[in-house]
Amino acid sequence: MTPLLLVAAVALVAAGAAAASRGAWLARAMIVQAVGAALLCVAGFWGLAAGTTAGSGFTSALHPRFGVDGLTAFFVASVGLVAAPAALYARSYLRADARGRAVGVLGGVFVLVLVEVLCARDPLTFLGGWELMSLVPAATILGARSDDASRHAVFLYVAAMHLAGAGTWIAVLLLAHAGAIGGGSVVARGSGLQVAVAASALVGMGAKAGLVPFHSWLPRAHPIAPAPLSAVMSGVMIKVAVYGLIRVLVDWLGVLPLWFGVLVLALGALSALGGILFAIFQRELKRLLAFSSIENVGIVALGLGACLTLRARGADGWAALALGAALLHTLNHAVFKSLLFLGAGSFERAVGSLDLDRLGGLLRRMPWTGGAFLVGALALAGLPPLNGFVSEWLTLQALLHVSSYGGVGDGAAGALAAAALAATAALAVLCFVKVAGLVLLGPRRTAAAATEAAAPMRAAVVALAATCVALGLVPALLFRRLVRLAPWPAAGSSSLGLHLPGTGSLPTLGIAASLALATGVLVALRGRGSAAPAPTWASGQIVEPALAWTSAGFSKPLRLTLEAVLRPERERAVSVEGGVVQEVTYQGRVPQLLDERLYRPAVALGLDAARHARRLQTGRLGNYVAYLIALVVLLLAAVKVGAIG
Repeated sequence: MTPLLLVAAVALVAAGAAAASRGAWLARAMIVQAVGAALLCVAGFWGLAAGTTAGSGFTSALHPRFGVDGLTAFFVASVGLVAAPAALYARSYLRADARGRAVGVLGGVFVLVLVEVLCARDPLTFLGGWELMSLVPAATILGARSDDASRHAVFLYVAAMHLAGAGTWIAVLLLAHAGAIGGGSVVARGSGLQVAVAASALVGMGAKAGLVPFHSWLPRAHPIAPAPLSAVMSGVMIKVAVYGLIRVLVDWLGVLPLWFGVLVLALGALSALGGILFAIFQRELKRLLAFSSIENVGIVALGLGACLTLRARGADGWAALALGAALLHTLNHAVFKSLLFLGAGSFERAVGSLDLDRLGGLLRRMPWTGGAFLVGALALAGLPPLNGFVSEWLTLQALLHVSSYGGVGDGAAGALAAAALAATAALAVLCFVKVAGLVLLGPRRTAAAATEAAAPMRAAVVALAATCVALGLVPALLFRRLVRLAPWPAAGSSSLGLHLPGTGSLPTLGIAASLALATGVLVALRGRGSAAPAPTWASGQIVEPALAWTSAGFSKPLRLTLEAVLRPERERAVSVEGGVVQEVTYQGRVPQLLDERLYRPAVALGLDAARHARRLQTGRLGNYVAYLIALVVLLLAAVKVGAIG
């Protein structure tokens, strides 16, 4: 059944992409794509529930093959779950001009490429799709925007993907050479081959996922993409990279050394904390959401690192639970992040800007979009009873058991990772209190009179918000199947609430009922004794727009606290006339430390080396012959001393 549904879904998405090239058919073509993507979602969850495999198995031979197993089915379902509302949203978002048609066509192609990577069962097909997964979004962004800043951001994105993507090629080709794809042969634990493959995959696939320190492309590329493409890129493209990591590190390489699991924990903690910390200081909504994607990929990496560490310690049951937590957060983030990017697109279309200091009062003027956006923000902040809280709670339990089962070193790493996750959750609440307060609440701060988005755009975000609620209320229906995806025997959860052995349970329905009851009581009490409205106190001054809270006002206490680490930059100008201060202007920014201290010097060094290397290009045949002779002599000398076998 799953292959038939999958083929029908792919055919519909392909037909919708082809039809989108005709401007008169664009709206109907996006509906066809949405139906095809919804069928992808059904096919994926059907395959996950059935627990069966279909098509070809994995092979190290370079012959195109396709197949589906439980892990593939889960990620295919995630692609469909995000792509369907994104395509529905695009029906009203895209205009029937050349740029709109380009986004419509390439958006459908992008979904097909993601499915191709997930279903690939041989190195050739997988790596070909992996490269297209970078190039198609770049072409889509360039088709939608033609300004210099966008072209520069796309150039950096493609360069980063291809430089770091060499790690993916090295990992997959080494596995194919060893015949280890799909478990064809066993890679010895701790061997040079195992470590080389694992490290290469972590660099190549971690860069695609946006893990720190390979993340610099993400906050540049995602904000400039059209809203439907941003939703798919942040919602599922970076999760396909997580799929690749799980295939290599968990499925094909067997039990990895303990230190490698600790390394993944460290990168996850750095990504989670760094992502949310820099998100707090952003003043543009989509850029803030992009940094938040880095945070959530870090949380997924924490679950994956816990899985690797616990498996190395022989705690297979908890390793499977940690893997299930990572997979559940992968899906949860796909849902609420795509919701937030689509909501941001609606706000930009209504107001004309995503500058946080220019937005305000949108919940009253756009109640459906604003209400759905609020649900997504609460889910991302990890508040109960929504889906983000559940997967973060499960990840925390796994990290606590890393400390329980580990020795001194990995136990301390587990404790530090748990502390990093707790700090990340607290900072996420601060970040999205800022977002909700500035964007949804308060007075209007722009001249534009925002109106509610079109019906398809509203329907898309409301459907995603409802999914956030459903995944938060009954997560165990999915979680117990995710635990069984581990390539070793493990038991899953057995009830609607989450019960973890030796830990206790998370009664999600009970928590939701308690919160609903408490909210109802508070609303009733407020209705009885409503106070008369009073103006805001502003130290006796008239309340003017200039006195309203700004993005910098929310983040300044944290910026001052972490000043020694963040190294913020400030510029002040004071205008004085007759001994009286007339005007004070202030500008400040928090620089991206890795960009400033690592990548920019590395690029400058590379360019300097290239300038010196150009001197070798004299244009004289004699010099080139001399270079070849010198190279042959060096190779012969290396063979002679045994450096080359």
